[in-house]
Amino acid sequence: MGEDPDRDGLKDTPKRTAESFLFLTRGYRQNLDEVVNNAFFDVESDDMVIVRDIEFYSLCEHHLLPFFGKCHIGYIPNGKVFGVSKLARIVDMFSRRLQLQERLTQQIAQTIKDTINAQGVGVVMEAQHLCMLMRGVEKQNSVMTTSSMLGSFRSESATRNEFLKLIK
Repeated sequence: MGEDPDRDGLKDTPKRTAESFLFLTRGYRQNLDEVVNNAFFDVESDDMVIVRDIEFYSLCEHHLLPFFGKCHIGYIPNGKVFGVSKLARIVDMFSRRLQLQERLTQQIAQTIKDTINAQGVGVVMEAQHLCMLMRGVEKQNSVMTTSSMLGSFRSESATRNEFLKLIK
């Protein structure tokens, strides 16, 4: 790069970078059981549960540059609901890995569905990718949106449409 690695400001950069990457990829060292910690509860309701605007940060696996944005989750319980903070923790666990936004969206949805046997799950993620904003095509206002619809969110258009209306 043409820099002096012995320059005062760069002397500890390799150590700081290693520590930073350990933090940014801590999702590899987490497991679902510890993240959820049995925080799901019996309910008789089958009404839709939605949590909007869960902030997330991840790293693009192609360029190791950040992408970040908001995640919106909806699900229809089948006898169990999550403690509300656990949804954000699931988002964090998967986003703190080298990722593709498409895979991240699907992993979150499938995990929610499988963990509580939800009747349906919808996950929508909106993100800005620094690999697109600060290099390559350099499109500053671009936002990528991905969705994963499982169960009744996929098979029933009314359920899917209700979710999409409520997260906007």
